[in-house]
Amino acid sequence: MCGIVGLFLKDASLEPKLGELLSAMMITMSDRGPDSAGIALYGNKQPNLLKLTLQSPTPDQDFDGLDHLVSERTGSEVTMERRDTHGVLFVTSELLLEVRRALGDLRPSIRLMSTGESIEIYKEVGHPAGVVNRFQLEKMTGTHGIGHTRMATESIVNTLGAHPFSTGIDQCLVHNGSLSNHNSLRRRLIREGVHFETENDSEVAAAYLTHRMSSGATLTQALESGLKDLDGFYTFVIGTRDGFGVMRDPIACKPAVMAETDRYVAFGSEYRALVNLPGVDGARIWEPEPATPYFWVH
Repeated sequence: MCGIVGLFLKDASLEPKLGELLSAMMITMSDRGPDSAGIALYGNKQPNLLKLTLQSPTPDQDFDGLDHLVSERTGSEVTMERRDTHGVLFVTSELLLEVRRALGDLRPSIRLMSTGESIEIYKEVGHPAGVVNRFQLEKMTGTHGIGHTRMATESIVNTLGAHPFSTGIDQCLVHNGSLSNHNSLRRRLIREGVHFETENDSEVAAAYLTHRMSSGATLTQALESGLKDLDGFYTFVIGTRDGFGVMRDPIACKPAVMAETDRYVAFGSEYRALVNLPGVDGARIWEPEPATPYFWVH
C-alpha cells in the first residue's frame, strides 16, 4: 500500500504554487507510505542546459567544490545548486557523458536521481512531511509533477528504493502495486543492455517503458505492450517533459481517483489527497478505467 499524487497545471498562474500543492497532497498520503517519499518536479528550464539531480549519503563531503572539479575535468563551466542530500548540476547536452564519467571517478558514492531539461527528483527515507521540509519542496515551482509515499514490500528501505524512478531523459514513474515477474523481466532487460540500480520491481517497470520507447515505441504503445509483459497489479503515474500519464492494470484493484478543471488535472490514490486543491468542488471527478492509458501534455 503506497500513496501516489500527481498534478498537471493548465493555468500558468498556478506554477509558483506547484510545490506547495503537491507537497500537501503527498503529506495527506503519509499513512499509505510512511517509510520514504519522493517527488519529481518539471519546469525551470535553462536554455541549452540539462539538469543532473544527484544524491549523496555524505553530501557535505561529496558536494563540496564538486562543480569546480567537474569544470576542471571537462574544461567547461559547470554550475550546481544544492538541496540537503541532493544537488543539481547544470551541464550542456554535449558534456553529458563526460560529466557522468567524471562523477564516477571523482565522487563514486554519488547516485544519479534524474537527467533532463526539465525534471528534478528529490527522494529520501523518512516520513513524507520530513522529506518535504528537508528539501523545502513547498517553495518549488513548475508546470507539473508527481509524488509518492512508500510502504516497502518488494525491497529494502533506502534512498534508491524510494520513488520516483527515472530511467530515461525527462522520464520517471511512480507505482502502487506489485509485479510478480520483475526478476525474470530484469534479467531479460539486462541481456539487452539495460542497467539497474536496485532490486525494486518499480524500477523494472520504469526501465521497461524507457527501453520500449528507445526502440521506437510511443509511450502509449509501451504501456499497451506492458499489459502483456508486466505480470502483477499496478497503478502507474508517468512523468515526461511535456506532461504526465496514468495507467492501471486490467484488474485495477489499486485505488485511483482523478479531478479535472480548466486549471489543472490532478491524481490521487484517494480523494482526500485532492480535497484542498483550488476549485476542486467544481471539478470533474472520475476513476481511471482499467487497462486504459490517459495523458495530458502541454
